[in-house]
Amino acid sequence: MHCPFCKNTDTRVLDSRVADEGGSIRRRRTCSSCEKRFTTIEQMQLMVVKRSGATEPFAREKAVAGVRKACKGRPVSDDDLARLGQRVEDTLRSSGCAEIEAHQVGLAVLEPLKELDEVAYLRFASVYKAFDSADDFAAEIASLMSRSADGELAEEAATRTAP
Repeated sequence: MHCPFCKNTDTRVLDSRVADEGGSIRRRRTCSSCEKRFTTIEQMQLMVVKRSGATEPFAREKAVAGVRKACKGRPVSDDDLARLGQRVEDTLRSSGCAEIEAHQVGLAVLEPLKELDEVAYLRFASVYKAFDSADDFAAEIASLMSRSADGELAEEAATRTAP
């Protein structure tokens, strides 16, 4: 580790702490040359393997940018999108894999987006799942409606059994 002040390579770790709920390690360091202190954060590098075979670091902002387009004109705030991005990243990191397929990023977006806004979900899914016809939309809407009906039935049953 190079000292950010004098660029010396001889630094010493003073303290290490787990951060981001175990997703990273925060280290307090000191430089043996200039004796200044600085903090570093170590985080597992999550790499995305694109269809072409090229790899690039996962960027939460890039995933959110695609979702933002689907949410245009919908009642979805930037905070909602930030939470969705965090949830997607947490899902991908929890797989324990250092490299993930680009396709998995899209899959990780679908469920949280469905819960956030069904219209935005349909927009995103139509591109991501490459809908070819109105029948594809109809099938996805039918799936959403049956899911919604199942949720309403479960909620109704819970209400009836509650004291």
